[in-house]
Amino acid sequence: MTVSQTPTTHIWHGQASALLNAGRYRSAIDRYERVLEVNPADVNAWIEKGYALCELGQYDLALVSFQQAIRLAPHQARAWHGQGVAQAKKSDFEAALASFDRAIALDGPDSRALLNRGNALLRLNRYPAAADCFNQLIQQEPDNYYAWYDRAIALAAMRRYHDALSCLDTTVAIKPNCYYAWTYRGVMLNKLYRFRDALASFDRSLRCRVPNPNAWYGKASTFALQGKAAPAARWLRNAIAVNPSLYRVMVQTDPNFSVVLSSPEIQAVIRNSHKAAATKTEAIGAGSLEWRECSSLTNGPNSPFNL
Repeated sequence: MTVSQTPTTHIWHGQASALLNAGRYRSAIDRYERVLEVNPADVNAWIEKGYALCELGQYDLALVSFQQAIRLAPHQARAWHGQGVAQAKKSDFEAALASFDRAIALDGPDSRALLNRGNALLRLNRYPAAADCFNQLIQQEPDNYYAWYDRAIALAAMRRYHDALSCLDTTVAIKPNCYYAWTYRGVMLNKLYRFRDALASFDRSLRCRVPNPNAWYGKASTFALQGKAAPAARWLRNAIAVNPSLYRVMVQTDPNFSVVLSSPEIQAVIRNSHKAAATKTEAIGAGSLEWRECSSLTNGPNSPFNL
């Protein structure tokens, strides 16, 4: 029990921590707010409340909480890190980068802070710096498959496809069921015109996860690049069945489909998808198979900023 805590607030802290670990974020916030009513200068309560608010997607309120912690304790690295996560979730990547840099300066190159810093650099299109950041993390944690995967993204953005493929090979060697790495590996193999290997990589992704619309779309891309409209249409239909709004837009702007886009087979899939889209509402994502799938929010491939 710290000097700033009474026996009652100590109990509330313990309850809040247990609730936070159990995923009961609103109840945890209630306990932290009780602590702060008794002691508004409790830095840990402000920080943990901020993390709980992030888990609920309430990033503006989380920022207020982290900023209050920073005002009370400017050298608290966890507060800076939390602020960076909330800023990144709000797409303020420049501010997030500065927060992650501050956290690292205070607490050393923590793996989560390095990973988040690298992803902020990716979002800012600062690919060489991002690749260097992930490489630093890899030197610390050679089996960190997130770092290998993210380094592949940075290298691919620099058109270093062979190097990106090598990173993805390491990713799936560390985590063989990493479906999105197998999918992205297929994308890189398509870049290198290794179509048979690309198909095998997408198939491996499908063995790890079904439904898997990006892998289906990837297979369609592989056939489209070879001018094979019929099989391209078949796999595209599978992807569109999952998310007609997203994949219908993607296929019409994707240069991989330029050779077969006007074919009767592909046009039939696009026409039919309009009817499907009318009854299935989905958010349109980044429109690129070269980023990440829309998956889980914390450690998933599309939202890399970890608490």
